Amino acid sequence: MSRDAREWAWENSTSRGTARLVLLSIADRIPDEQCVAWASVTSLMKRTNASRNAVRSALVALADSGELELLDAYEGPQRSTVYRLPRTAAWLAKVTAARRSDPDAYVEPLAESDPVPEVDGKRLRKHGIWPKSGADSDPPRQNPAGSDPASSRQNPAPRRGTYRPLDGAESDPQNRSEPKVNRSNCSSAVATLTSATDWELDDASRAWAHQQGHLARLGEHGIHAADAKWRSNRATWAPRSAAAWAADWRTWIAREHSPAPGPPNLHALSGGTPVPAPAVGMTRAEKHTAALLAALDEPTGT
Repeated sequence: MSRDAREWAWENSTSRGTARLVLLSIADRIPDEQCVAWASVTSLMKRTNASRNAVRSALVALADSGELELLDAYEGPQRSTVYRLPRTAAWLAKVTAARRSDPDAYVEPLAESDPVPEVDGKRLRKHGIWPKSGADSDPPRQNPAGSDPASSRQNPAPRRGTYRPLDGAESDPQNRSEPKVNRSNCSSAVATLTSATDWELDDASRAWAHQQGHLARLGEHGIHAADAKWRSNRATWAPRSAAAWAADWRTWIAREHSPAPGPPNLHALSGGTPVPAPAVGMTRAEKHTAALLAALDEPTGT
């Protein structure tokens, strides 16, 4: 029967855009000629790939046009909203009445005067649609979009009493390898933190530098120079544990470059005559110029 409802919606509905998709989605769920089906806003959002506001606006537009009717007295599974396509139901009833005597009889198009058949609530029960409890006394809902069944069943859970033991040891954290850092009176965890300046190089880090070849690559002087640069760079960092500083120190040493070879010694030229060292504070170009002038003053023997 959903096929007949879809065909009527395709050929006779004046809806457009998201409203047309919503109407076709509801028509696809119709089980019999009463043209009644249940649907939630969430399911219509998934079927039409539209937002919640777009689906609700489409339902309101369809209700205003008369192509969709909200049955307030019924509810579907999980308190979902029940809809009806009244014009489709009137058309199917007209076709059935006209073709009882002649299956090939021509049926006139649907007119405004054609009646819409009443809903048979007993037949709806086999499709999971039941009358609401107290539907006769409850006021009708004014929202054609209905309510989302997922949100209507979100009942707040009752509060439970909190039990706290008077005495006893403090409970362990869920991850046993994780230290208890959330205790307000815990002083042991804070006592293990230190700054990079106060951190002392441990034997394990020294052995690591030797095993990885960094001691041979940088030399003892290079290791000390890299350690000094690391401490100067990490002086403003927040205190950490000794293990964290050791891991960071190893990463720094591994990335430290080997010391570049120094410039050739121009203070002792050929002939064994020492050349006075350039004055302190001279630029590199001035140092080179002074060394070349000193070399020109040296006799070459030619």
